[in-house]
Amino acid sequence: MPSERHPDWLVADGLPAQVRGLMATRAGGVSQGACQGLNLRPNELPRATEDDPAHIRENQRRFAAALDGAVPVYLNQVHGADVVRLHRDRLPTPGDCPVADASLTTDQGVACTVLVADCLPVLLAAPAGRGVAAAHAGWRGLAGGVLDRTVAALCEASGCAPSELSAWLGASIGPARFEVGGEVRTAFLDQPQHSAERFRATGVQGKWWADLPGLARERLGHLGVRQISGGQWCTVSDPSRFFSFRRDRDTGRHAAAIWIV
Repeated sequence: MPSERHPDWLVADGLPAQVRGLMATRAGGVSQGACQGLNLRPNELPRATEDDPAHIRENQRRFAAALDGAVPVYLNQVHGADVVRLHRDRLPTPGDCPVADASLTTDQGVACTVLVADCLPVLLAAPAGRGVAAAHAGWRGLAGGVLDRTVAALCEASGCAPSELSAWLGASIGPARFEVGGEVRTAFLDQPQHSAERFRATGVQGKWWADLPGLARERLGHLGVRQISGGQWCTVSDPSRFFSFRRDRDTGRHAAAIWIV
C-alpha cells in the first residue's frame, strides 16, 4: 500500500534492509486543544487523554497507513520490564492491549509499537529481519531492566547475539531538561553499567539533570549491543513538534514502531 508518512516524522536509521522503524511527531494529526496534532494514545487504555475518540481513531488510521501494511500493536504500558511476543495469526484486539512495556515479533505484518511523551522509545532489530522489538524506556523501566529483558528475548527468538542487533533511540526528554531526585541517580549508580557522568548537579540541593538517552546507550552497550543510533531529539524543548508530559501534563502521546517488510 502507498505510504502516508508525514515528512516531519522521524525515520529510524541504521536498521537492516528488511526492517523499517518510524516515530511520529505531532505533525499530520487532527486532534485539537492540549492534544493538538497526532495524538495516538488509544482511549481503551487507562489514564486516557482528554481527546475526541474520533480524532484518535483518525490519527491511528494515518499512522497505520505509513507502516507498509503492518498492523501496529499498542501496549498497556506500566513503566515495568515485561516483554510480550506478538504473532501475526493471533494479534490482540484494540480493547485488549497486552500489559507490557516492550514487544517483539519474528513475523511480517506486525508492527511492535510503544507510546511515549518524554520516555525513550528504543527500537531493536535482529540481522536480516529475523526479528524486531520495541521498548518503552522511562527511567523506572530502564533501571528495572526493560532493555535487558527485551534484548534477551529478541536474541532468543531470532537466534542471534546482542552484538548482531541494531538499536535506534527515538525522541525523549533531553539531558538538559530531565530533573530528577537523588533516588533516581542512586537507582542507576548502584548498577555497574552506569556512570556518574550521566548525571549533572542542577545547583539545587538533591537535584540532578539525568541523561536518559545516555543511560540507555550505556545499558545497551553493557548488554553487548554495538550498533546504536538516534537519541538526539528533546521532547520538552520543542513544543511545536513533540508532546511532553513533563512540560504540559495534559498532552497527547507519540508512537514509535518497528516492523519487518
